[in-house]
Amino acid sequence: MRASRQTVAAAIAAALLISGAADAAEWPAKPVRVVVPFGAGGAADSMGRLYVDALSAAYGKQFYIENRVGGGGLVGTEAVARAEPDGLTLMVSGIPTHVLGPAMKNVAFDPLRDFTHIAYFGGTPNVLVAHPSLGVHSYRDFLALARASAGVEYVSAGFGTMGNWLAEFLAGKENIKLIHIAYKGGAQALLDLLAAHVKVAMLTWSNVGEHIRAGRLIPLAVTSARRLPYLPEVPTLSELGHPEFVAVTWYSLSGPAGLQPEIVDSLNGEIAKAMEQPQIKRQIDQEAIEVKPMSPTEVTQFMQSEIARWTPMIKQILGDRQQ
Repeated sequence: MRASRQTVAAAIAAALLISGAADAAEWPAKPVRVVVPFGAGGAADSMGRLYVDALSAAYGKQFYIENRVGGGGLVGTEAVARAEPDGLTLMVSGIPTHVLGPAMKNVAFDPLRDFTHIAYFGGTPNVLVAHPSLGVHSYRDFLALARASAGVEYVSAGFGTMGNWLAEFLAGKENIKLIHIAYKGGAQALLDLLAAHVKVAMLTWSNVGEHIRAGRLIPLAVTSARRLPYLPEVPTLSELGHPEFVAVTWYSLSGPAGLQPEIVDSLNGEIAKAMEQPQIKRQIDQEAIEVKPMSPTEVTQFMQSEIARWTPMIKQILGDRQQ
């Protein structure tokens, strides 16, 4: 009897495995929604659009972007955490939604437990920039101005974004006062910056790169580990005495917890292939995106390390503000 039950159990398990493999082989049977929890035109949106067409071509089914804005990216993120793990709902995840947001406030999801992390897209450095009308041309000029004033207003892509936190960390280290003007996305912040309504910003290279090249903005410092090839004369914050601020605003591909491993591995492989496509490689180069192929396990481990790195720093600043 025991042997018979063991045989039946083994047969059921084998059937389930075969069924799961068949489901994965047939996936996707429908178009795949890729949620971007920020507005169109921002860094997350640009990163997602960089890859969806390649995925559509690879699988012969449409992958499309859905911008689901709200709560600093948390509304769309929570929706994906609650979605069915059928592989038809994915998201552009990353440091804003899975590291910085949960460090700032209580959220209705666990950034590791409630998601399947699939692939690393890449990261773009932030650039401290000024409008030419401000009259500063270097980081040293900027510090002198800030120290001689009651406070300098600056814009970022929004409260709690990497640009916001980097500027706040920098203000504390340099003992200057920076006044944050929050926007709902980098595209909106950039418009007011270009119009000189606000004259300083900490935004991603993907937001400001073309305007720096055109002379409409003055770059003062970058957050990359090394100087950017496009800005060989502009120092990194690390060179300026702040090695802890080597950072990129990075994004990844994730889905709800419980996605089938076959689907996850397939998507991971296709993203790695897409990174080698000439048109995508050109855009990666133009936007100074730092890419590094990672396995799904490595993406999760990287996210864990980023949570451990940034959470204590953010908690400290928030605690200091409440005192």
